[in-house]
Amino acid sequence: MPILDESHDFAHPVEGDSAWSESYYFNAYDPGSDTGLFTRIGVRPNDGTMDVGLSVWLPGRSLASVHGVREQREMVDTGLSVHGVTYERLAPLKEWRLTCSVPAAAVVDLDDRLASSGPIELAMDVTFSALTPAVGVDGQGRPGPSGASASTAASVGKGHLEQAGRWTGWIEADGRRHAWGADARGNRDKSWGPRRWGGPQMWRWFSINIGDDVHFGGIRIATPAGDLHRGWVWKDGAATSIREWRVRSELADDGVTHTRSHVTALDKQGREHELHGDVMRVYGVPHRTGDRSTVVNEGLARWEYEGRTGYGIAEYLHQLDDDGRPLVPIE
Repeated sequence: MPILDESHDFAHPVEGDSAWSESYYFNAYDPGSDTGLFTRIGVRPNDGTMDVGLSVWLPGRSLASVHGVREQREMVDTGLSVHGVTYERLAPLKEWRLTCSVPAAAVVDLDDRLASSGPIELAMDVTFSALTPAVGVDGQGRPGPSGASASTAASVGKGHLEQAGRWTGWIEADGRRHAWGADARGNRDKSWGPRRWGGPQMWRWFSINIGDDVHFGGIRIATPAGDLHRGWVWKDGAATSIREWRVRSELADDGVTHTRSHVTALDKQGREHELHGDVMRVYGVPHRTGDRSTVVNEGLARWEYEGRTGYGIAEYLHQLDDDGRPLVPIE
């Protein structure tokens, strides 16, 4: 898995595809305060927009969210601020600061069919400090991909990087401040290229931190040309590519929401990594593209690996039929 340089934390050349996007994603969880977040800003100059989504895990089973769009007709890598949410690059590939000040964030109850219990005032000031180099692919300067790789590049981006990191700072919800402690960890990724939510048939994306020395990231994505496996493990001070993700899922009664993920990650050194994730909370993020209905089930999970415990994300994307059932059966 290549290590990317600092140039990739800045804007990339925009191509002609109407769905071209340069996006920044972060996730975090602090077990001490039982709070965290996942958030994304996407710049889509050919579409003329910059959009933000911020979802905050609150203690217990509530989630606060912010969504907004503003006009943006040129690619930029500064001024990443939408609807009260701001991303600031402090040092490329090393440190980012995320802040928000939102007077009326929506709040839902994850145990009660996403029943609304908001709005609330939401504020935060948190900083991500990288623990690993940026691993990924630059998506440039090479012959075009073929097969599953080409199908993926046309719908979820040509270039991509991921990093694990520690978090510091605080989140304040409805006047109550939650300071993040020494165990707050998470990951970031950045993607550039076409982004079409209705493109992939399904994906399983994992973002896992086991202490400060073991990290996993990657995806298994279904395309019309077959499944594509991508990812990395950081262990023993080095990154190794993942060759295959084998996944077995336990589901809630609705047959869609995952409650436990059993994952075997096979890397290119021949090692098999067994991970078991208890999904603590799931928030289903809906998308609609034409007649295609998509849900991205973002699962906050407690992971077990080699007798150690960590936290991270088990994210399942499903394309749904008219009855709300996944078009690709869940393994």
